[in-house]
Amino acid sequence: MSEELVKTSFENDIYTVMLARPAKRNAISDRLLNAIDAAFAAVPEGTRVIVLGGEGEHFCAGLDLTEHQHRDPFGVMQHSRSWHRVFDRIQNGGIPVVAALHGAVIGGGLELATATHVRVAEPNTIYQLPEGRHGIFVGGGASVRVAKIIGAGRMCEMMLTGRILESDEGQRLGLSHYLVGPGEALAKAQQLARRIAENAPMANWAMVTAVARIDNLASDDGLFVESLTAALTQTSPEVAERIGHFLQRKGQGPQR
Repeated sequence: MSEELVKTSFENDIYTVMLARPAKRNAISDRLLNAIDAAFAAVPEGTRVIVLGGEGEHFCAGLDLTEHQHRDPFGVMQHSRSWHRVFDRIQNGGIPVVAALHGAVIGGGLELATATHVRVAEPNTIYQLPEGRHGIFVGGGASVRVAKIIGAGRMCEMMLTGRILESDEGQRLGLSHYLVGPGEALAKAQQLARRIAENAPMANWAMVTAVARIDNLASDDGLFVESLTAALTQTSPEVAERIGHFLQRKGQGPQR
């Protein structure tokens, strides 16, 4: 029987994807990468939010170095681009992805985590980019996604020194958005997913597909794309109903 590397479930419009290689600290082999890709390619119809987590004591300890292969330069580039393709599907697939982080979020695991839109971390979560120790360079998108979050200078320092960021520092730098108690990340991720699922689907789609792209544009171009995205979302039939509901609540304080 083949090993099940990713486990999925679907309930109440929430699709949960769990890395299921705990004996290997959910380290990413080519087979696991393909399994992640297949799971995100097979999102059930009606999914409003995806939750991503890892079984066992760690979210993901990065590239599985036990399966490291010698490749020529073109082969390395193709391998890196396969990681980009999979993580781009996660970030730009049009459905919000909430990650539950615990234990090691290292190397490729950090690249995977930063492809998601909302990140919840437990106190034992650690972040590291150990590529310098291995004599390699990042290849799964860290130079873009991680650098945008923590800054290029800090990312370079992490790679050069191999330093480990604890959960509180990762929270301060934006690697996580929520810091919860031990064993609570998955439950919090599910709670946030249910909250996000209450939003209008088109608004969620716009937020997870437009914001990152606008960030890559010059300011004037970004503002233009913002206007186009606003025009698309604010003219959907659902908006009038939602605004009407909001106006009926006038004087009741912020809606949570």
